[in-house]
Amino acid sequence: MKTSGPPNRYLLLAVVLVGVFMAVLDGVVVSIALPTITGRFGVDLDTSQWVITGYLLTMTVLLLPAGRLSEVFGRTRLFISGLVLFTLASGACGFAPSLPFLIAARMVQATGGAMVFSLSNALIFDAFPFNERARALGYLGSTVAIASIAAPVLGGVLVETSGWESIFFINLPLGVLVVTGALRILPRSHVRPDWPSFDLSGAILLGIALSGLMLSLGRLADIVAIDLLAIVYALIAVASTIAFVHVERHKSDPLVDLSLLTEPLYILPVSAMLLFFVASFMLNLVGPFYFELVLGLSPGTVGLVFMVLPGVMAITAPVSGWLYDRSHYPHLAALGMALVSIGYVTAGLAAIDSLLLPILGAFAFIGFGSALFQSPNNTDQMNSVPVHRLGLASAVTAAGRNLGMSLGVSIGSILLNSLLLAGGHAGPVLKADPNLIAGAIGVVFFSGAGLTLLSSLLSALRGRRAMAGPAPA
Repeated sequence: MKTSGPPNRYLLLAVVLVGVFMAVLDGVVVSIALPTITGRFGVDLDTSQWVITGYLLTMTVLLLPAGRLSEVFGRTRLFISGLVLFTLASGACGFAPSLPFLIAARMVQATGGAMVFSLSNALIFDAFPFNERARALGYLGSTVAIASIAAPVLGGVLVETSGWESIFFINLPLGVLVVTGALRILPRSHVRPDWPSFDLSGAILLGIALSGLMLSLGRLADIVAIDLLAIVYALIAVASTIAFVHVERHKSDPLVDLSLLTEPLYILPVSAMLLFFVASFMLNLVGPFYFELVLGLSPGTVGLVFMVLPGVMAITAPVSGWLYDRSHYPHLAALGMALVSIGYVTAGLAAIDSLLLPILGAFAFIGFGSALFQSPNNTDQMNSVPVHRLGLASAVTAAGRNLGMSLGVSIGSILLNSLLLAGGHAGPVLKADPNLIAGAIGVVFFSGAGLTLLSSLLSALRGRRAMAGPAPA
């Protein structure tokens, strides 16, 4: 069991956290600007949401290949390359003359983000000893929360004062800063001496499967019905998934070691995390539309409202990690998700009645429960795999997280459009009756409560298995 780490591990942690901060900031800030982008390009939500979905889908498809490539070229090299690509693509997003160009630039940006996200857990986990890992990963959770705090405020102010383009330019100084720090502080890349072959066929099949899934959901969100094209996309996703599993089973050096996905102590917390992020990004998608169209708040004020949830997380996530480092209470993650589920129910009831203060209280509750969940959940995932699989496990974890984000955006859009159509509104979301929007978004919040309750049950099952098995090594 590792009980000590390199003396500069906290400088390494800071560099990785700034890189993650930059990527998270850009993901969240676009959610705040989405209503403005939707109006600027004269499209509806089902089209403009691809600014978010395209980013998340690209990152999700590339996370596992990036984690695998890190074993060939080294974690540090791939991490720094990702930072450079992300920064350059951010500038391209800011100069986008059209929505298709913006979506394409976001996909390039996501390619760099995949290199950063796929290795963040592994770089931190490998640098810290066993008795400090949960706290270090708690700082990672706080960084995500702080970026989420900064994004709505910066996004709201920038959109109002400088236009939506400026939300991408904020990544340029951050990118220069973190690349400079990474070049000086991160350890030399650990390259495998045997230079294993890259599983290109597996990577292509995985990309086709995930793309088919998201295109099918995107089609459902577009027409709010099941048609032949949506079915074709879904069949492509299913067939590609079956082919991917078949190929991986017969590869001597596969993209994904499928035995990792059969380990309950790993796959249970990964599944719980996926459900959590589906619910979270359903909230991120519909929340700004609710506060602007129903409550009549400005983008800047919406940014302040969205500070509540990550603000609570930023304060409590390190405490949660510290507590888990010392107690290793196996049901802490399950408790956190149960609190999140209660928060979603409260938010749904308040949204239907257009009550702002109860929604703010529910957001605080969700933030507290999320902090209790994430540090133990992330630590459990990484503790359940052998050291030589840390890079792959980190990439699988990041892929699950981003798949949850992508699904959350698509499912949230499908639910909202379907509920509005059922209520008699067939036009753009921006022109729907505020009372109808309030009721529909309340139902979306209730759906989030169901997903997080299921996440809590999976976390509890993982806790029971952990209690029945040996202590983490």
